[in-house]
Amino acid sequence: MKGQFYNKNETSYTSLLIKNARIFCPEQNIDIANGYVATKNGLIESIGKGSCQQESLYEKVIDTKGLFLTAGFIDIQVHFRDPGQTHKEDIISGSKAAVSGGVTCVVCQPNTAPTIDNLYVLDYLKYKAAAESYCDIKVYASVTKNLAGLEICDLETLCKHELVVGFTDDGLPVNNPQIMRLAFEASAKHGFIVAQHAEDHALSNKGAINEGDVSKKLEVRGIPNSSESSIVARDIEILRETGGHYHVLHLSCRESLELVKKAKMDGLNITCEASPHHLLLTDETVLQHGANAKMNPPIRSQADKLALIQGLKDGYIDAIATDHAPHDAASKNKHLHDATFGIIGLESMFAGSMQLHYQYGVELKTIISALTHKPAKVIGLKNVGSLKVGYKANFTLSNLNEEWTFDEQNIHSKCQNSPFFGTKFKGKVKTTIIDGKIVFSE
Repeated sequence: MKGQFYNKNETSYTSLLIKNARIFCPEQNIDIANGYVATKNGLIESIGKGSCQQESLYEKVIDTKGLFLTAGFIDIQVHFRDPGQTHKEDIISGSKAAVSGGVTCVVCQPNTAPTIDNLYVLDYLKYKAAAESYCDIKVYASVTKNLAGLEICDLETLCKHELVVGFTDDGLPVNNPQIMRLAFEASAKHGFIVAQHAEDHALSNKGAINEGDVSKKLEVRGIPNSSESSIVARDIEILRETGGHYHVLHLSCRESLELVKKAKMDGLNITCEASPHHLLLTDETVLQHGANAKMNPPIRSQADKLALIQGLKDGYIDAIATDHAPHDAASKNKHLHDATFGIIGLESMFAGSMQLHYQYGVELKTIISALTHKPAKVIGLKNVGSLKVGYKANFTLSNLNEEWTFDEQNIHSKCQNSPFFGTKFKGKVKTTIIDGKIVFSE
């Protein structure tokens, strides 16, 4: 069963009571075994233990019968392909994939056609999201015009748009160090984030997968760890001189993590994210799933995976983000060298994250923090990511103990490029609520 979707713009009730839930919020230090959350006009009105004495006052009541309730998940790196490649994904299909995975807010990347580098495209997305999206939409605008890496955008103007949380050329790195310096200077002045797809193209050398035993076995060109870590090192040195907020997208290797750790200890304003596939898989997965395990940066070695898991445990990795990148079969059914980079991830985000808890001992509070209040802090959102009175009533309800197998029937994206098909997970999203209204329920 794939679940039912509801357009919150067409839902009439304005007050909601959720009862008999385990209420969990690491940021507020809340863990109530049997409690309730009450909402009114899209905001959290009250949180309590046991029964709500004013239940009759609420227009809609949900008895969760013990489900796990957290703030709605926030995925700060997705590709919805809109505008330009809507045969792969669009606002409707992408947002359905999001809410079915418990994600209430996403940050779309700017590598669309046309690029998100001007107010016209931003307004197009604003109005289309308002009309069609099942989740909240934010975006990164691009650092350089048309992602060409040659001319910096008008960051000062674009950063004032309500959808924009920061800037990146994701899909491509900002290779020009002077442009990166100018972006950091603007970040320091205006308070936005500059996010980097860290990759030295010369070192990547048109590689397809991680450089290692698997690339040698398959006789395909590999991408070394240094292609990522060298750019992270360069950017950190620029950051030391300029200030600003630097964010490393989809960090994949232990060398980059060590650089981020040191920069954090030095007091620099640097954050990073890791994707479930980099935390759970190794390049051995390519042997089984082929191009559906091809992404950029590539899934790395066992040593890299274990280092990232430890980095998450220790708090150096700020967020879990999927880098949801839908591609149609025609883009993937090719030789590894020719197939497109990228995998989907929204529908498996929570279940994959819970594998870190059940298989690798990552604490539940660490996982939920990396899905809720910490990514909200990274991108500067003030009223989401936490169960706090007055915050947006965005919630994810899940069954921590439900065991299930992830397959094509669980996909609401237009594409099915995932290396997790056939994986047996424990932990499943059951209901997603945004602005105090159900948008997805299984």
